[in-house]
Amino acid sequence: MFLSFNSRRSLNGKSMTVKEKTLRFCNTRDHPAGMKYIHFWAPLMKWSLVVAGFGDMLRPANKLSLNQSISLFATGAIWSRYSMVITPKNYMLFAVNLFLAFVGAQQLARIAHYRYNHPDAPSKN
Repeated sequence: MFLSFNSRRSLNGKSMTVKEKTLRFCNTRDHPAGMKYIHFWAPLMKWSLVVAGFGDMLRPANKLSLNQSISLFATGAIWSRYSMVITPKNYMLFAVNLFLAFVGAQQLARIAHYRYNHPDAPSKN
């Protein structure tokens, strides 16, 4: 009835003990890009910029900031490259910055399209 600490459970066709699962979690947590280090938490917090950028998709193009969109695109492009050069490679940082560059590029395209179609409209920046 009761499962002992070393009882076997099936996971993806492989048998793993609870002890092995715990050890795997600890190894993941202690990895240089794991939860105990800034290499995990910084990209996690940076997703808020991506969410804010996607939120700006609902705003009219004449209300978008050119400087902010350039900053989002440049930051995403530069840090995407950097995340693949550093050791250990930080794939979570790469993913968030790739999305950030995409959001910035999308907003820049919307601004350019609006300004092309409305050349007489005053621009804020």
